[in-house]
Amino acid sequence: MISIVRSNGFAFLTNTTKLTRCLCSHHLVDHASTELQEVIRIVSSHIGGLDELEEHLNKVSVSPSTNFVTQVIDSCKNETSPRRLLRFFSWSCKHLGSSLQDKEFNHVLRVLSEKKDYTAIQILLSDLRKETRAMDKQTFSLVAETLVKIGKEEDAIGIFKILDKFSCPRDSFTVTAIISALCSKGHVKRALGVMHHHKDLVSGNELSVYRSLLFGWSVQRNVKEARRVIQDMKSAGIAPDLFCYNTMLTCLCERNVTRNPSGLVPEALNIMLEMRSYRVQPTSLSYNTLLSCLGRTRRVKESCQILEQMKRSGCEPDTASYYFVVRVLYLTGRFGKGNQTVDEMIERGLRPERKFYYDLIGVLCGVKRVNFALQLFEKMKRSSVGGYGQVYDLLIPKLCKGGDFEKGRELWEEAMSLGVTLSCSVELLDPSVTEVFKPMKKREEAALVDPRALNLKIRPKMDRAKPKVKPKPKRRSKTKKNI
Repeated sequence: MISIVRSNGFAFLTNTTKLTRCLCSHHLVDHASTELQEVIRIVSSHIGGLDELEEHLNKVSVSPSTNFVTQVIDSCKNETSPRRLLRFFSWSCKHLGSSLQDKEFNHVLRVLSEKKDYTAIQILLSDLRKETRAMDKQTFSLVAETLVKIGKEEDAIGIFKILDKFSCPRDSFTVTAIISALCSKGHVKRALGVMHHHKDLVSGNELSVYRSLLFGWSVQRNVKEARRVIQDMKSAGIAPDLFCYNTMLTCLCERNVTRNPSGLVPEALNIMLEMRSYRVQPTSLSYNTLLSCLGRTRRVKESCQILEQMKRSGCEPDTASYYFVVRVLYLTGRFGKGNQTVDEMIERGLRPERKFYYDLIGVLCGVKRVNFALQLFEKMKRSSVGGYGQVYDLLIPKLCKGGDFEKGRELWEEAMSLGVTLSCSVELLDPSVTEVFKPMKKREEAALVDPRALNLKIRPKMDRAKPKVKPKPKRRSKTKKNI
């Protein structure tokens, strides 16, 4: 009996100790969470300057750690400016000193690169060099890409040249990264310079480098140089893949949009024929590149032919393919053919997203064919894709300003019954408030005037306006002169 009591007492004490420890740890977690939320609130605040930010941070009784700093940066990066993030990180460096590791510096540098703040990037890069911190290869890749995007390609090349000062290796990865960054904005000649200076480092990564060069020439719409890259790949024994041919196709089609629209189809089909000869089958992305350019140049017949050719070749058209064809049909007044193409797409089992319908309804409203827009809207509702609010906001003002207040009210009541929140005002349904667009007076007057009477009025004015010409003196014939 005594042993039982003792055992029960021991169990009670043990459970009490565990409960106390749990409550203490929970209290510490709550306290740390409160400190974290307070620092996040201070850093995310848009009130006050950078000096005031540091003053507020000094007033908070917090002992920052490396994990704490990373949490604050990740929580605030979408809520505040890069300069406030940088000032918080500088404040953390003062309090933590050498406790911060290189990975924290690299993390903040990647965040600043994503925010595209050139000055903040330069400040942190300078701090990296002063404290002899190491920049990893992935961080350099992102920094170089950002600098090129904001027009600072010279700075990106400058950092690449002094990578050793950042304790970052100049190897195949970093060489490929700077080439890719330069080519992304069409700086191919600078990329070729880097490639020629580091040929030995490119070895084993040639396909990625050729892809970047091909993309760079495509950005410049330089078909000749892009074709040369393809030939260099074949000479080096590297087979161009689908990405290379699609990039080449994009370069060719974009160039022909402005220079040779009639050459879009034949030259693009030649590229696809070459693809098949290397056992690379064109995909819907390949055809959609051509269809997009045909739509921009209003090549209606050729667009329909390419869509049919896709089906015959075994490449199933996707919703983007149908979108490009239907759009050019609507823009050129082929509304019946456009509706048939939409029906065909639905019959083939394709379910387009709401953007497909919304864009095409906008096209029909733009060409003043609201009746066809309403028909397409009915098909959109039958497909149950949702997102009808934008369409109601587009159609109701168009109907009311066109004078069809009855249909506008019908759509309004329908939207209210579905619980759709509208951005347009209910005052649009009031004919006394909404101004209805009417034809111009000059056109109405021209339609009432009889063209024959108009011609009679104009002719005398034209006759009076003609200058009088003196009759030329008649020449005597030679026979009379001889007589």
